[in-house]
This record gives sequence, structure tokens and C-alpha cells, in this order.
Amino acid sequence: MIILHLLDPWKRTPVKTWRFPLKTLIRIGRAADNDVILNDILIGRYHTELACYRDPENLGRWYLKSCGTMGTFLDGKLVSEGTLSNGSLLQLGATGPIIQFLEQHQKRSAPTLAGCTHVGNVPGNLFCIHCGEPLNVQRTIRDYQVLRLLGHGGMGTTYLVCQQHTEPSPRKGLPEVRVLKELRADMESVEKAQELFEREARILQSLCYAGIPTFYDYFVENNKKYLVMELIHGLDLERWVLRNGPVDPVQAIQWMLQACGILDYIHGQDPPVIHRDLKPSNLLVRSRDNQVVLIDFGAVKEAGHSPGTRIAVEGYSAPEQMMGNPHTQSDIYAVGATLVFLLMGDSPIRFYRHRQGVHRLQILEESSIPEPLRQVIHQATEPRLIDRYPTALVLAQALRACLPS
Repeated sequence: MIILHLLDPWKRTPVKTWRFPLKTLIRIGRAADNDVILNDILIGRYHTELACYRDPENLGRWYLKSCGTMGTFLDGKLVSEGTLSNGSLLQLGATGPIIQFLEQHQKRSAPTLAGCTHVGNVPGNLFCIHCGEPLNVQRTIRDYQVLRLLGHGGMGTTYLVCQQHTEPSPRKGLPEVRVLKELRADMESVEKAQELFEREARILQSLCYAGIPTFYDYFVENNKKYLVMELIHGLDLERWVLRNGPVDPVQAIQWMLQACGILDYIHGQDPPVIHRDLKPSNLLVRSRDNQVVLIDFGAVKEAGHSPGTRIAVEGYSAPEQMMGNPHTQSDIYAVGATLVFLLMGDSPIRFYRHRQGVHRLQILEESSIPEPLRQVIHQATEPRLIDRYPTALVLAQALRACLPS
């Protein structure tokens, strides 16, 4: 068991304690998804990570990795990474909070699954801190235990699940949680919905990229179709802007450069893959590495195939996609519209103007967006394909040129 004490800066006595019986990675910072949350302006949102070595030589030992710009001091020394020992003192920033690291080895027989009473678990825990088993299984779908409803989408319902152990063992670590997507049964066109769902599973299975959730499983159970994917811990760009307001141009460009990298990968498939639903709510900033991840491939389509279902998102979809003829450049258009939302903090639909016989995104010169970036947005969202950036790579080059040298 790992025990962390928040110490009084003068008396060096514990004022708060956290206990982690089964964790192998502990995150410390201001953000709400950390394991240890410290509401102190002197520390970063994701300031420090404590992790257990995995190599055989150091197995069982713990180390510290500093992630914040304010720095982390280990036993009085500023470090970017260092090995922890029982009683080590961590200071987050030069004058920030002090945490004591303690490792407690308990020599007791672990309870069996049948014998564990789950006593001592904090309300809201997904897994028992003693035996590691799920505390509240709503139902089981094949061998996936449903822990929580995540939400409803246009294509289906998503759940937080873990895979059921065939041979439960209290000595195991916590099961890995994943996302299970269930095809909606009440859609108007069941046949078309099944086609889209099967296409999403087939295409995701063929993709392997850091900015795309990992595909795990696809199956049919009781005449319902299910898709199992990686759970991404992070905040989508829509919620980020709603919480924090418009994004600094440099940060917005860096995020969209990562989005262009993902598009360059899927557009480079044979045949090219068109996402068709790129928008702020489908771009997550992953907590562990601050990298952008593109989610929700429910509208995905392979270029060159029959037109099929018309899918469009007001404000973000290109004219040719609105007419049911999407192109890889349609995703490029969506990047430009997403930039408008990030920089202006408002839906891009508010910035459309009727000019020269067409409806187009038009950012006025009086806006706070730098002129070079404003021009990039305008070219990315040109109504005609021939006037738009031809590829995500070319768009990325134009965005990179807008960064300060």
C-alpha cells in the first residue's frame, strides 16, 4: 500500500492522507481527474506522477516523474525524475505543498472474492480496494461488466465496462476499463444504422495511431451489435472552451496540428478514410500526455464508395458534405471551423456571411485572430474544393508558419 501525507509546512505533521492499496500510477495536480487533487495555484494541473517500475531489476520500487512547469523537489533536490524511498519528501514547486511518500507492506492473507465484504470503500469507487472486483455491476453483456452509463449518441449508447475475469484473483491489479458502444435499436432505419455501425467497427479495426482510440472487440449478443474501444481519459475541446473561454492562438494551432496529423493518417489509408464528424466535442485532449485524440467514428466513410447516408454538422460541415458528397478535404474544412470555435469561443455558425453568391465563413479583420491565421482559416473553409487546402499535411504546414519563430 502507498500512503501519501500532505504535511504542515512548519510542523511537518500530516494534515491530509491518501491511501492507495492497488495503484501502480498516482497522478498529483490541480485537475479534477488526478488521484491526488491539490487546489493550490503554485502547482500545475498535472504536476507530478508517481509510478511503479516495471522492469525486473527494479520491480516493486517506485519513482517520481515531474510534469509541471513549476518543478518538483525530491528530498530537497530539483528533479525531473527520481527513485522514491520510504519516507521521501516531495515538494511541488519551490514553495508549494510538501507530500511524504510511505510504502506499507501488509503481510496478511488477501480475502477471496466470496469472502470479501468490500468494507472501507469510498462511495463512488468502481472497484474494491481490497479484492479489486467491481462494486456495482449494472449488468453483464457477454463477458463485459457494465459499470456506468457514459452517454447517448446519435448511433448508440456508450457504457463504461471491464472484462469479467474467468478466474478471479484478489492478487490481480484493477481490471482495465473500456468503452462499450451499443447500437441503438430505436433508430428509424435499422438497416442503415447497422451498416454504419459495422463500417465503424471494420475501419477502426484497421487503424493503429496514437491519436485514435484502440479497437478491442466487435460482437453480436441477443441480436444487438456491440463495439469495444479504449477509454480515453481527457477533456474534449468543446468543454475546454466552455470552461476556460477562447484559446490562445498558439495553443489552438498546436492542437490543430495534432488533428492534422490524425487526418493525414486516415486520409492516407487505401482507400482514404473520411471522418465526417470532426468538431470540438469529438477532439479530446488526453490527460496523460496532453495529446489530441479524435473520437466517435460513427459517421466514418471510405472515399470513392457510394454516397450513402448524408451526415452533416451545422457550422462544421463543408458544402459538398452537406450535399451528400464528402471528400477528404471536407475534414480539412472542419478543422478550419473548429479553429474558429477555439479562438472566438462561439459556434462558427455565427460567422457565416453570404458573399459572392455563396455562404462562407468570414472572420472580420477587427477580430483578435492574427491576420496570417485568419487567412489560413479562410482558405481551409473555402466553399469550393479547388480553392481549399488539398491535404491535411499542406494545412499543417500553413498552420505551422503562423507560430511565432
